[in-house]
Amino acid sequence: MPSKFRSRKPWREKLEKPNVDLPKICSVPPMWRRRFGSGKMVIAHPLDVDALVRRVRPGRVVTQAQLRERLARKYRVDHACPLTTGIFVRIVSEVAEEDRRAGKKKIAPYWRVLRDDGSLNEKFPGGTAAQARRLRQEGFAIVKGPGKRPPRVRYFARALAKL
Repeated sequence: MPSKFRSRKPWREKLEKPNVDLPKICSVPPMWRRRFGSGKMVIAHPLDVDALVRRVRPGRVVTQAQLRERLARKYRVDHACPLTTGIFVRIVSEVAEEDRRAGKKKIAPYWRVLRDDGSLNEKFPGGTAAQARRLRQEGFAIVKGPGKRPPRVRYFARALAKL
């Protein structure tokens, strides 16, 4: 299902970004120090996120926090940027769907990436309905989120992948 969001540049071009100075190590910005504390932060490359998502096997899920923790370990820093990591997960999802529509069989299993509380991502191609459908096919139970919050995977913590 095509995404309802459009991009001027092809998603693949955003994923592969050849002329960009990434990864980049910087200090935690002042506006995030309250949440993360001080220290060093990495702005990883989108291909780093793609590689991590591809490691998540059927029957397993991963949170965006786990992706950030793994990126921080890889680059030996305290944190990975939550903003760019989220953007890169979105790019990975869009490229995977483009590849699927082009007939490719091995695509990044982006639907296995959950928000930190186990909820689904409405910005993925097809929204939460498409992500829920794919997760149900892999045996996960999806439950309604509280209030207007998105649906979530029941007992997601039991199925967390080790990165």
